[in-house]
Amino acid sequence: MLDKNVIELLNSQINKEFYSAYLYLDFANFFESKGLEGFANWYKVQAQEERDHAMLFYQYLQNNNQRVDFQAIGKPDVKMESLMDPLKASLAHEEYVTDSIHTIYTAAQEVHDYRTIQFLDWFVKEQGEEETNANNLITKMELFGSDAKGLYMLDNELKARVYAAPSLVL
Repeated sequence: MLDKNVIELLNSQINKEFYSAYLYLDFANFFESKGLEGFANWYKVQAQEERDHAMLFYQYLQNNNQRVDFQAIGKPDVKMESLMDPLKASLAHEEYVTDSIHTIYTAAQEVHDYRTIQFLDWFVKEQGEEETNANNLITKMELFGSDAKGLYMLDNELKARVYAAPSLVL
């Protein structure tokens, strides 16, 4: 039986993951409007990952006979004026999600919920990758984004990103 607080935090995380998908679709929309299909593709793939993360939390609660409590998903409100704005907002958002995962992890530790801790281990590793990817994209944009040819090449590189479903076994 899962602890009530852990259940609430897991349910809240579902909402945060779906919000992340909305946010990244908003970023994709911004880049589409700028003619940067590669950047848009990168964020569309990112949105797919976030939806899958939400579904992993959903399935975990279901597998543990817990009710999933869906909450309203907020409208993304990031102000995007420069091409760097969504990139920096993405990193800040991933850091926020990492903190949220750590909060659930700590709550599970406090009640000796080893099953949930084991489930969250994958997300801890995943968040490290997410933050690294966001940082790398910022670094590349700082290096190449001010040069039209460099931006073109970076956009083409990002077009090649394809979605790979997570391999977490529940």
